[in-house]
Amino acid sequence: MHGVRRALLVAQARSLHLPLEEVWIRNGAPNTEYESQMSEALSKHYPRGVRHVIFGDLFLEDIRKYREDKLAVMNMKGVFPLWKRDTRELASSFIERGFRAIVCTVDPRALDPGFCGRQFDRSFLSDLPPQVDPCGENGEFHTFVYGGPIFEWEIDVRKGEVVKRDGFYFADIVPG
Repeated sequence: MHGVRRALLVAQARSLHLPLEEVWIRNGAPNTEYESQMSEALSKHYPRGVRHVIFGDLFLEDIRKYREDKLAVMNMKGVFPLWKRDTRELASSFIERGFRAIVCTVDPRALDPGFCGRQFDRSFLSDLPPQVDPCGENGEFHTFVYGGPIFEWEIDVRKGEVVKRDGFYFADIVPG
């Protein structure tokens, strides 16, 4: 759903000093393919003692249950450290702590496409319509985080062309 260039994902992982394991899923693939690929990827880590998977979900009960049910089949559990946190407080804290993000995807059914490619900052939050979750938890928008206190360096990015694809607006986030 983010549509971000692979080079940016690689740069993000490097700056965070995190290993990157890519799981490829065909565009438009059925959910069964996603489930199969994720199961295969996670099962490789089970022999190494991995039993927990962390998710950033905030309050969508059906998605949490779906994740927990899929993990249970593999004898794993989901961890949800942000669960039920106030999203206004969370978004403000994200900005206050010095994280930097850019909006890469917008669902035009929920948010004006003009928000696509904007910086995720106080101005962005103040311009959001009241029905839009400040963290985009209902899928209204998605972001790419390119800097902050846990990054060794900030990834140089700029907004490229915005295109409509599959009913969503995507900003091409271009490496600087």
